[in-house]
Amino acid sequence: MRLSAAFSLLPFLLCLSTGIFAAEKEGFVFKNNPEHQPIKTKKPVRIKLKRSAKDDYTWELAGDDVDEIIRTDKRLRKMLNVQ
Repeated sequence: MRLSAAFSLLPFLLCLSTGIFAAEKEGFVFKNNPEHQPIKTKKPVRIKLKRSAKDDYTWELAGDDVDEIIRTDKRLRKMLNVQ
Protein backbone atom coordinates (compact mmCIF):
# COMPACT_ATOMS: atom_id res chain seq x y z
CA MET A 1 0.00 0.00 0.00
CA ARG A 2 2.78 2.43 0.87
CA LEU A 3 4.63 1.46 -2.27
CA SER A 4 1.69 2.39 -4.52
CA ALA A 5 1.32 5.74 -2.70
CA ALA A 6 5.02 6.43 -3.23
CA PHE A 7 4.74 5.66 -6.95
CA SER A 8 1.70 7.93 -7.30
CA LEU A 9 3.60 10.84 -5.68
CA LEU A 10 6.78 10.25 -7.66
CA PRO A 11 5.73 12.10 -10.87
CA PHE A 12 4.59 15.13 -8.85
CA LEU A 13 7.88 15.28 -6.97
CA LEU A 14 9.84 14.99 -10.21
CA CYS A 15 7.91 17.90 -11.70
CA LEU A 16 8.74 20.08 -8.73
CA SER A 17 12.40 19.17 -8.79
CA THR A 18 12.87 19.85 -12.54
CA GLY A 19 11.61 23.41 -12.27
CA ILE A 20 8.39 23.24 -14.26
CA PHE A 21 6.94 25.91 -12.03
CA ALA A 22 9.99 28.17 -12.44
CA ALA A 23 8.26 30.09 -15.27
CA GLU A 24 5.52 31.16 -12.86
CA LYS A 25 8.09 32.58 -10.45
CA GLU A 26 10.00 34.53 -13.10
CA GLY A 27 6.96 35.80 -14.99
CA PHE A 28 5.65 34.84 -18.37
CA VAL A 29 7.83 35.77 -21.37
CA PHE A 30 6.54 35.83 -24.96
CA LYS A 31 8.92 34.57 -27.61
CA ASN A 32 8.37 35.09 -31.31
CA ASN A 33 9.18 31.83 -33.05
CA PRO A 34 9.03 32.07 -36.88
CA GLU A 35 8.24 28.36 -37.11
CA HIS A 36 4.86 28.98 -35.46
CA GLN A 37 3.69 31.79 -37.73
CA PRO A 38 0.33 31.20 -39.43
CA ILE A 39 0.53 30.08 -43.03
CA LYS A 40 -1.22 32.31 -45.53
CA THR A 41 -2.96 30.28 -48.19
CA LYS A 42 -2.81 31.41 -51.78
CA LYS A 43 -6.12 32.52 -53.19
CA PRO A 44 -6.92 31.01 -56.58
CA VAL A 45 -7.50 33.10 -59.69
CA ARG A 46 -11.21 33.68 -60.26
CA ILE A 47 -12.30 33.12 -63.87
CA LYS A 48 -15.54 34.31 -65.46
CA LEU A 49 -15.72 32.51 -68.78
CA LYS A 50 -18.27 33.71 -71.33
CA ARG A 51 -19.26 32.33 -74.72
CA SER A 52 -20.89 34.54 -77.35
CA ALA A 53 -23.54 33.58 -79.89
CA LYS A 54 -20.75 33.25 -82.47
CA ASP A 55 -18.98 30.62 -80.28
CA ASP A 56 -16.25 33.08 -79.31
CA TYR A 57 -14.88 32.89 -75.79
CA THR A 58 -14.04 35.81 -73.53
CA TRP A 59 -13.10 35.83 -69.87
CA GLU A 60 -12.45 38.02 -66.90
CA LEU A 61 -9.68 37.14 -64.46
CA ALA A 62 -9.36 38.40 -60.88
CA GLY A 63 -6.93 37.57 -58.11
CA ASP A 64 -4.18 38.78 -55.81
CA ASP A 65 -1.09 37.45 -57.62
CA VAL A 66 -0.42 39.14 -60.97
CA ASP A 67 2.00 36.43 -62.12
CA GLU A 68 -0.62 33.74 -61.49
CA ILE A 69 -3.21 35.77 -63.45
CA ILE A 70 -0.83 36.01 -66.42
CA ARG A 71 -0.12 32.25 -66.30
CA THR A 72 -3.85 31.50 -66.15
CA ASP A 73 -4.51 33.80 -69.11
CA LYS A 74 -1.82 32.06 -71.18
CA ARG A 75 -3.25 28.64 -70.32
CA LEU A 76 -6.77 29.72 -71.28
CA ARG A 77 -5.56 31.13 -74.59
CA LYS A 78 -3.72 27.89 -75.35
CA MET A 79 -6.64 25.63 -74.34
CA LEU A 80 -9.26 27.63 -76.25
CA ASN A 81 -7.05 28.41 -79.27
CA VAL A 82 -7.57 32.15 -78.90
CA GLN A 83 -4.92 34.73 -79.86
